[in-house]
Amino acid sequence: MTPRAVVTGIGVVAPSGIGVDAHWRTVTTGTRTTGPITLFDPDHRYPTRIAGEVPDFDAAHYIDNRRLVQTDRWTHLGFAATALALTDAGLPQRAPHPYGYAVTLASSSGGNLFGQRELQRLWGGPSRTVGAYQSIAWFYAASVGQLSIHHQLKGPCGVLVTESAGGLDSLAHAARTIRRGTPVVIAGATECPLSPYALACQLRSGLLSPVNDPEHAYQPFDVNASGYVPAEGGAVFVVEDLTHARTRGARIYGEITGWAATHDATHTTTRTGSDPTQYARAIHLALHRAGTHPNEVDVVLPDALGTPHHDRSEADALRTVFGTRPPPVTTHKPLTGRAHQGGSALDVATALLALHHDQLPASAGPRHPADGCELDFLRRPRRPETGVAVVCARGFDGFNSALVLRGTQSPGEGSGGQ
Repeated sequence: MTPRAVVTGIGVVAPSGIGVDAHWRTVTTGTRTTGPITLFDPDHRYPTRIAGEVPDFDAAHYIDNRRLVQTDRWTHLGFAATALALTDAGLPQRAPHPYGYAVTLASSSGGNLFGQRELQRLWGGPSRTVGAYQSIAWFYAASVGQLSIHHQLKGPCGVLVTESAGGLDSLAHAARTIRRGTPVVIAGATECPLSPYALACQLRSGLLSPVNDPEHAYQPFDVNASGYVPAEGGAVFVVEDLTHARTRGARIYGEITGWAATHDATHTTTRTGSDPTQYARAIHLALHRAGTHPNEVDVVLPDALGTPHHDRSEADALRTVFGTRPPPVTTHKPLTGRAHQGGSALDVATALLALHHDQLPASAGPRHPADGCELDFLRRPRRPETGVAVVCARGFDGFNSALVLRGTQSPGEGSGGQ
């Protein structure tokens, strides 16, 4: 039989809080966590000055001093999320059988804060040098390499670079790795795009919201949609072979049953990119590979970029897949901001927790759906009927991904947490 990939541990380090309990409270209470950027001073020169930051994060609780000075905050968040996920899964922090454990995370921009500091020293200081760790701390594979060393994860490791779609692609790759015989894979993503350089790069796209009132800045699918709010953080998962998980009596949040990725081959701007045809094809393929009919889907967690063009395009794609009556749609991104690949991983955490707690949370908007965006947004919580969730994501310049999850709570198991 083909090995089945299930999620047995979730580690959340996001603006919604640290740990699954904090994140679930934020989502179910609809608490907005975006606010003024504090990681640096985004003075009047930056039209976007709010973001989603991880509250009360102390990297020293999760990483030793040597690695602390060698790595970026993005990697520190990854260390924390991985430690929480392993604890949540009931697994040791160091792999007992290193070649049976792997790590595959998504990345995009790498170590921004570390790189910012070193480049400022290069061009602004008298030494005209950078530190020895610049080459590895800024590298997009830094988190995977550091986690592999620290936790002794010596199985097939890798990095997915598909921008926001990467959080889903990493889980898809983890499921494929399980099928190829590795029993435990660490997957997911974190991000920290909050430095002067990183914010300037995002502003160049024209997709960031210029509204500096957190209540109104990020409103996907709304008549007042004006772009997204950047955020840091994300989620990391323990993906495990079902037989391996059952043998050790692990709690199971859900199963990864289908996945797919397509590409638009189009540069993303405020008016282009996000082809609804290729996006719909990715969702169709994921459902087909999961053996799931569109009518079986309980809930969809969308990409929710927050610009009028992309929101309408996404709504068109969902109608193409599900017909004129799509399943309920919910998103928490207006509460936390958009953490790129970490944001899609966080959507997976929300979906799994919803199925685990037997509660589909209400959507954080839109207040007034824009023309063409009239989807069935969940206005109040409800219980799932089939236990099937679809998570969708799009990465800049054409990446489209979809992931199908099926809830599978073990008999006699209560709700878990960190």
